[in-house]
Amino acid sequence: MKQTFYSNGKLLITGEYVVLDGAKALALPTKFGQNLVVESGTANEIHWKSYDSDGSLWFTDTIPFENILFPKKYTGENAVLKTLLEILHEAYLLNPIFLEGNKGYAIKTQLSFPKKWGLGTSSTLINNIGQWLGINAFTLLNNSFGGSGYDIACAQNNSPIIYQLLNEAPLTHQVPYLPEFRNQLYFVYLNRKQSSKSAISNYINKQNDLSKTITVINKITETIVSTNDLKTFMYQIEKHESLLSEVLEMNTVKEAFFDDFKGVVKSLGAWGGDFAMVISKTNPKEYFEERGYTTLLTYDEMILKS
Repeated sequence: MKQTFYSNGKLLITGEYVVLDGAKALALPTKFGQNLVVESGTANEIHWKSYDSDGSLWFTDTIPFENILFPKKYTGENAVLKTLLEILHEAYLLNPIFLEGNKGYAIKTQLSFPKKWGLGTSSTLINNIGQWLGINAFTLLNNSFGGSGYDIACAQNNSPIIYQLLNEAPLTHQVPYLPEFRNQLYFVYLNRKQSSKSAISNYINKQNDLSKTITVINKITETIVSTNDLKTFMYQIEKHESLLSEVLEMNTVKEAFFDDFKGVVKSLGAWGGDFAMVISKTNPKEYFEERGYTTLLTYDEMILKS
């Protein structure tokens, strides 16, 4: 029997990094995502194929159940396979039935966004596996890949959300976020994919008392969600960038790459890679293309509307 599952990609607009410590974050599910198709296969193994958005095969392998049961025995250098084995092993611990009996699977994943964009290749996979096996995707994420879980919340929701960790439990609240000035919001790909794991590790290593910072970030998130005034939005975004720059001890993305841009540029998610949000009164396509940044999407092209 053929089963198909789908999960949305994600962009984190506010609260990056500090969402790990309980800050309120505005997160937007994207129109892009990933599906997972499961069919019957050869007994006691999984034939796995993963396709990029252009149809190219970026990962394939045959995985014996034995390697899922005992992933630490895997001695190869394939980092993708190693991560996949860790995820499947944790899924097995949460639902052992899928590896019992004389079963086998043929599994195909298909991205609708280029893998390099960083819109949630791992989170959409984890959520799809959660749907397939009937297990809690937040628990699967926590036990395998790690992170705040906002990306899992985006995978599961078809509208903008406020996401927060309270006592380490994920809270998701859908919000009717569709700013009137969205035609002045753009998303530019920074030509480099950032490792979420590495970014989180660096943040944790620099961690101090963040209670005051979190209070300010919460107010910024609440203001951004409620305002339809562009000047207020821009001020809050710049305030957010300045604050996180101090916490992370890093230059903002505008300072680092676009200091002459006549508008606002904000890092999203893991600073230094993936996408940045641009606020501009005129279409900034020419500015970014001249500097080698050729992927620029409008708000309506990128963000899923409920």
